[in-house]
Amino acid sequence: MNMDDALQAFIAESAELLEQIETGLLACTQGEADPDTINLIFRAAHTLKGSSGLFGLDGIVAFVHGMETVLDRVRQGSVQLDSALVTVLLSCKDHVAVLMQSVNAGPGGAAFDAADRSGAHLQQQLRELGGDFTSKGGAAAATPAGEAAAAGAANAGAAGHTPADHWHLSLRFGPEVLAAGMDPMSFLRYLGSFGSVIGVMVVAERLPEDPAAMNPEHCYLGFEVGFRTSADRQKIESAFEFVRDDLKLGLLQPGASHAAYVTYLREWWRRLSDEGALRTVLARCGGLAAAEIDAALKPPAAPERKNAAAAAPRGQAAERTVRVAADKLDHLITSIGELITAAASANLLARRSGNTEFEESTATVSALIEEVRESALQLRMVKIGATFARFQRVVHDVARELGKQITLEVSGEDSELDKTVVEQIGDPLTHLVRNSMDHGIEPAEARIAKGKPAGGTVRLNAFHDSGSIVIEVSDDGGGLRKEKILAKAVERGLVEEGRTLTDGEIFNLIFEPGFSTADKVTNLSGRGVGMDVVKRNITALRGTINIRSEADVGTTISIRLPLTLAIINGFQVAIGKSIFVLPLESIEECVEFSATPGHDFTSLRGEVMPFIQLRELFATPEPAARRQSIVVLRHGGQRSGLVVDALLGEFQTVIKPLGKMFSQVDCISGSSILGTGEVALILDVPALVDLAVVRSRDALGQDAAAA
Repeated sequence: MNMDDALQAFIAESAELLEQIETGLLACTQGEADPDTINLIFRAAHTLKGSSGLFGLDGIVAFVHGMETVLDRVRQGSVQLDSALVTVLLSCKDHVAVLMQSVNAGPGGAAFDAADRSGAHLQQQLRELGGDFTSKGGAAAATPAGEAAAAGAANAGAAGHTPADHWHLSLRFGPEVLAAGMDPMSFLRYLGSFGSVIGVMVVAERLPEDPAAMNPEHCYLGFEVGFRTSADRQKIESAFEFVRDDLKLGLLQPGASHAAYVTYLREWWRRLSDEGALRTVLARCGGLAAAEIDAALKPPAAPERKNAAAAAPRGQAAERTVRVAADKLDHLITSIGELITAAASANLLARRSGNTEFEESTATVSALIEEVRESALQLRMVKIGATFARFQRVVHDVARELGKQITLEVSGEDSELDKTVVEQIGDPLTHLVRNSMDHGIEPAEARIAKGKPAGGTVRLNAFHDSGSIVIEVSDDGGGLRKEKILAKAVERGLVEEGRTLTDGEIFNLIFEPGFSTADKVTNLSGRGVGMDVVKRNITALRGTINIRSEADVGTTISIRLPLTLAIINGFQVAIGKSIFVLPLESIEECVEFSATPGHDFTSLRGEVMPFIQLRELFATPEPAARRQSIVVLRHGGQRSGLVVDALLGEFQTVIKPLGKMFSQVDCISGSSILGTGEVALILDVPALVDLAVVRSRDALGQDAAAA
C-alpha cells in the first residue's frame, strides 16, 4: 500500500469515526448522557486526532484537540453536555468533515487552509461553553511532537527513571513499511503527544552485512523505546493502528523487575552476544544504573511468565475484516454473471449430447457457481442501520429549524440489502423524512388541542417480505387530506371532475410532477418539487412506493425494493416461442388454468383471484397451448395470476438493463441472456399485479353498471 492508498484508508476510517461522534452526540440529546456514550465520543475524537497527526495534518489535529479537551471535561463532570454544547460539537464534526474533504486537494493547499481558518468561530464557541483549551498542555501538546521525542532521546540515560514507572516498547517494523508510505519516526513523534519518550535505542540487527545488498526502499531498523505515560495498553497499541500488519509490537508494562526486564529484552533481541548494546538499552531506555545492570545480568535470569506474556507480539493477532473497493465487488459480480450464462450454455450442450458423464460434470460446475454467486452477493449486502442512523441528525436539525418537538424511532436496522440500493435510497428517504416533519407533524399547540402529546414522532422501519425489503417512513401527524388532494388534482386537470378514486389512487397523486397542496413555501417544501423525483428514483431501483394515511392519526409511506440489482433466482415461463422470466420469490404457486370464458378472474380455493393472459398482453401471434398454466404472483399483500403456455423451471438470471428506447415499456423490468444465446425478458411483477387488480375492478364496475 503506497502513501496515497494509506491516505484514502485514513479518510475512510475518519468518516466512520465522525459518524460515531455524531451518533453518540445525538443519542445524548434523547436522554441523560451516560458515561459509556461520552467515552465512546471521546475515544473517537482522540483516535481521529492521533491518526491525523500521523499524516502531518496539524490543522485537523489542533481543531479536534479542542473538541477532545471539552469532551474530556464532560467525562470528568466539570462541563455539562447540554443542547447548546451538543449543537456546537455537531457543527465541529461537520467542520472536520469539510477539512477531510480538503485533504484530497492537499493539506498545504489553499482549499485546506481556507477551511481550516473558517473553524475559528467554532473554536471560540467551544472555549465559551467548555473552557479554554489553548493553555499549557493544550493545543500545543496535541500537535505531532517531534520536539518532545527528540528531547527524550537527547536526554537518554537521565537519572531517576526505572522500569517501575514507565513502559518499554519494542518496535520491529516490516521491510515494506517505507514502500507503504509510512515513516517509522512519525510514530515516535506521535507518542510524544500523550506521554514522554525517555529514551530511544536503534536496533540494526537486520542490516545486511554487505551494504551492496541493501534495498533503499526497505526498512531494516527497529527501536527500543522507554515511554512514560498515564495512558493504558489499548491507547499505546492504537498509536500504531496504521501499521499493525507491518509491525511487531512488544510492551513491557510498568512495575516489571530488573530481571524480568532483561528476560524481556533477550526474547526480543536476537543478537544476544552484543552485551554492550544490551547494557546501553538498559541504561538509555530503562534508566538503570551500572550496578543495577550488573545485578540484572547475573545468571540465572529466571524468566517471569507474567511479563513474558505481556511481551507477546501484537502483530500476530488474526485479522477479522478486510476493506474491499466497491468497484472490485462490482467487477466480481459482473464476472459471475457472465459465468452463469456460460454455464447455462454448457448445460444445454451437455443435455443435447446425451453424455451422462458430461451432464454430471456440468451439473457439479453449476452447483459450485451457485455457491460462489450466493457468497459474492452476500459480500455486497450491508445492513440498513447505517443509513437509518444518519437520520438522527436530520431529525435533530430539521426539528430545530421548524421549532417542533420531534423524535425519531428506528427499527429493523439489521435488515440487509444490496450496497448499491443502500447508496441510492438515502436521498429519497431524506426527502420523505423531511416531508413528514414539515407537513405531517403538527405544531405543538395543534397536537395538544387534538389530545396528542406535544412532541411528534417519525418512525423508520425495515423488514424482509417475499424476497424484497420494505422500508416504511411513518409519522403520527395530521395525515393526508384526501379532499384537498383531489380538489387540487381536479384543478390541475389531473383527474376528471366527478371521477371516483380509491384512497390509494388519491394519495398517489402527490407523486405527480409539481403537485403540492402546501399553503406556503418554506425552506423545506411547498414548491411541488421532490415527490415525483422520489418515485422516479424508487422506480429506477425496480421498486414501488405506496401510501397509507388516516386523518389526525398519521401517514405511512412504504417503499418495496429488490434485495439485489444484479442476479436473481428466476423462473422461466413460455408463451409460444417467447420465453419470459419471473423473480422466483414473487411466485406463490403454479396450478392448471381453468376459468369461465370472457372473465379475467378465477376461483382459487374459494377466493376470487384476477389474472392476466400474457399472450394478450404482448399480442403473441402463436395459438394458445392446449393446456395452459396459471402462475400465482404475490406482491405487497395483493395476489394475481399470470396465464402462460408452459412452465420451464428455475433459472439463475443475470439482470441486464433495458436500453433507453425500451425504458418506458410497461410490465418489463429487464432482460437476460439464455444458454442458447437468446434474450428473455424479465417481467415486472408489481406492475403485473397492479394491472390485473385494476382490470378486474373495472370489469366488475362495468358489470354492476350494466345490471
